Amino acid sequence: MELVLTAKVKIVPTEEQHTMLQQTLQAYREGCNYLSGVIYTTKNLIQARLHTTTYRYLRETFGLRSQMAQSVIKTVIARYKSMMENGHDWTKVGFKKPELDLVWNRDYSLGHGVFSVNTLAGRVKVPFVTKGMEHYFDGTWKFGTAKVVYKHGKFFLHIPMTKHIEETEWEHINEIVGVDMGMNFLVTTYDSHGKVWFVKGRHVKDKRAHYKQLRRHLQQRQTASARRRLKKIGQRETRWMTDVNHQVSKALVERYGANALYVLEDLTGVREATEKVRKRHRYESVSWAYDQLRQMIEYKAIKLQSKVIAVDPCYTSQTCPKCGHIEKANRDKKHHRFTCKNCHYRSNDDRIGGMNLHRKGIEYLVAVTTSA
Repeated sequence: MELVLTAKVKIVPTEEQHTMLQQTLQAYREGCNYLSGVIYTTKNLIQARLHTTTYRYLRETFGLRSQMAQSVIKTVIARYKSMMENGHDWTKVGFKKPELDLVWNRDYSLGHGVFSVNTLAGRVKVPFVTKGMEHYFDGTWKFGTAKVVYKHGKFFLHIPMTKHIEETEWEHINEIVGVDMGMNFLVTTYDSHGKVWFVKGRHVKDKRAHYKQLRRHLQQRQTASARRRLKKIGQRETRWMTDVNHQVSKALVERYGANALYVLEDLTGVREATEKVRKRHRYESVSWAYDQLRQMIEYKAIKLQSKVIAVDPCYTSQTCPKCGHIEKANRDKKHHRFTCKNCHYRSNDDRIGGMNLHRKGIEYLVAVTTSA
C-alpha cells in the first residue's frame, strides 16, 4: 500500500534569501487573489481556458516565473473545487497567508542538506534542518508538490512524501492491542498477554485548564494586545498538544512493534456526545485531540507493518469482560471504577475499556481470517 505523509522541514535562509522568499510569496499570494476574482466572476474552472486568459497577465503584472503562474492557476482552481465539494455556497476565496506551491524537480529540489528553489529573482539554495527527520531523506520516499510557509518570522517547507509499504497479512497478526483513549489516561492498552499499559493524562488536563483560565482572563480585557496574545496562546497550545500526541503514538507503536492489530474506538461523533457534559468541563472534552491521536497511531502503525481498526465504542466501558453483563451502573465514572452488578468483577474503568476493545479485535480477526 502507499503511505502518504507530510514532512515539515525548517529552512534557514540568509537575510538576502529571506527577502527574496518573502517577495516571491507575496507575489504568489497577490496572483492567487487576482485569479480568485476572475474565477468568482466568470465561474470558469477549466484550467486550459484560464491559462489562455490569465497566464500572460500573471507573469507580466506580478513577475511570476512560468511554472509559478501555472501553479497559481492550479492552486486557485483546487481551492474552489474543494469549496464546492464541501457543500459551501459560491463565495470568493481569499488568500491571506503567505504561501508558495512548488512542483518537485521544477520549482524545487533537495540534496546534501540544501533546498534549491525558484524565486522571482532566480534560483537560490537554502540550507534546511533535518534533525529528527533524516529517515525521510534516505532515498525510499517520493516527493510531491511542496508548499513554502512563512510563520512566526520563519520559513517552513511542507513536503508530501509517498512510500510503498508491504501490508501485513491478517494471518501474520500475532498481537492484538485494545486502545482506550481518554482524558485521565491518554491511552490505556490491554494486549494479548493480559498486560495493561497506562499513559497518564492528568498533567495534560491540568495544562489545558490553565490555558482555558488564561484565555478567559484575556477575553475579559477586550484590548488589541489581549487579542494578539489570545492568538499566540492558541497556536502555542495547538503545537504543544500535537507534540504530546506524537510522543504518545510513537511510544505506543514502538512498544508492540510489527504484526500487531490496534483496536481503537470510532470516535467520529465524540463532539456531539461531549457537548452534553457540564459547561465548566465542556472545553476540555470537546477540544480534545482524539482524531489527531488516532491518525498518528494509524500511520505510525502502518510504517511498522501493523494494522489499525476502529470499532463501535458503545458500551465498551459498561460491559463486563468476564460475564458480558451490560449495565450503566457497572461504571463509576467519578471514581474511575468498574464493578459488575452481575458477577461483581472489579477493575479500573479504562482498563475495562481496553479489555473489551481487545475482545472486539479478536472477534474481528477471527471473522476476517475465517472468511478468507
